[in-house]
Amino acid sequence: MLNLKDRTEIPLWCGTPPAGESDPEQIPVITPYAPLVWKKNHRALVIFPGGAYCFLDKNEGHGFAEFFSQQGYYCFVVNYRLGSKNSDGGCHHPAQLSDGARAVRLVRSWASELDYRADRIGVIGCSAGGHLAASVSVLPELGSILPEEGEVARISSRPNFAILCYPVLTLGEYTHNPSKIHLLGVHYDPADAEKLSLENSVNEKTPPTFLYHRLGDHHVPCENSILYAEALRRHGVPFELHIYEKGDHGGYLGPGHPWVAEALRWVDTLL
Repeated sequence: MLNLKDRTEIPLWCGTPPAGESDPEQIPVITPYAPLVWKKNHRALVIFPGGAYCFLDKNEGHGFAEFFSQQGYYCFVVNYRLGSKNSDGGCHHPAQLSDGARAVRLVRSWASELDYRADRIGVIGCSAGGHLAASVSVLPELGSILPEEGEVARISSRPNFAILCYPVLTLGEYTHNPSKIHLLGVHYDPADAEKLSLENSVNEKTPPTFLYHRLGDHHVPCENSILYAEALRRHGVPFELHIYEKGDHGGYLGPGHPWVAEALRWVDTLL
């Protein structure tokens, strides 16, 4: 039996994490938040906090987990590895995607013992965390796998649905440049930037997606969500796109914007 204590950090990898050995002090962890027994909806949510790939916003991580676990979701906050403006410091791609994909595999492997369904596992991410959630949705195969994962390595790391909040999605004209540099480093391969402009990598296997943005976002323009939604439409992937007139970047779970209720409704109609 698993012994996953509620709100206790668990190392994401067995041993040294792959694809980021340049910064061994960064140990990625995953933190479970169990729902109340009488509120269980048998769904799990893997949460990637934002922070421009250089820090992790607690409101978008543990704050979201506290809220969504109260709605019946078994939540898992992922402290993934972070980058640096210095190409010789921090961890760059594919370390973040490796952590994200590993988190989904682990959560799916725990489904039967923690009493949620393996085919009802979603990801949610804000800002740069939205980029990671979408990367796991679109390009899970780019994440590294270690031999010591054993049977878990055979489990799909593609989620069943995604919720993306004011996400960084393109690394082109409308990107959030600090997130791009922290993810790829200063001296990056243009081919990586092209592929990780995720509107270019959407395909028919991309899971249904809910997107929320604000028209007044001066840090991550709403074109990020619009370009991704257009790609989803071209490939026949179910989605909802909500763009609100008022507000700048962020917003978390604050009052005045109905995105949370809309997202919960959307998942209920989907699964």
